[in-house]
Amino acid sequence: MTYREITMESPVGRLRLVAGEDALVGVFMDVPARAPALAARDGRGPPVLVAADEQLAAWFAGARARFELPLRPAGTPFQLAVWRELTEIPFGETRSYGEIAARLGQPTAARAVGAANGRNPIAIIVPCHRVIGASGALTGYGGGMERKRWLLEHERAVLRSLTPSPARPRAHPPR
Repeated sequence: MTYREITMESPVGRLRLVAGEDALVGVFMDVPARAPALAARDGRGPPVLVAADEQLAAWFAGARARFELPLRPAGTPFQLAVWRELTEIPFGETRSYGEIAARLGQPTAARAVGAANGRNPIAIIVPCHRVIGASGALTGYGGGMERKRWLLEHERAVLRSLTPSPARPRAHPPR
């Protein structure tokens, strides 16, 4: 299979987006500064990369809460099940490793969920940043704790902007 990639600038640093012929297979952080930014919002590039670039830009702008992209992460059956479950965590909410394990029917597999979470190849879009410790504390994140904190706070800020106040009408929710 042939893979294509682009890089994009984001508030959490440069991201590398990788796609196969018809599906996104990776979104990676910590892309070296020497890698050129090749945003696809100008319509150049494979359609799935153009769409991923546009949707991530909208997500960072607070105009999108869900992604509508074909995904094809490579992993074990258990990892794939965990990653599917991550996509079910609503925007602005969190779940513990134990909650994810219980939802998978394996309540004693919290550590295995943590290991699968740490190997998630599609950062942000498969929202591993929404998984926290049982105590509610932020725990490990492959992109670093500052990024995890930023991503969670970004989602909360977007949701707060949608909450009506007596002086402010309700904004339109992001897609």
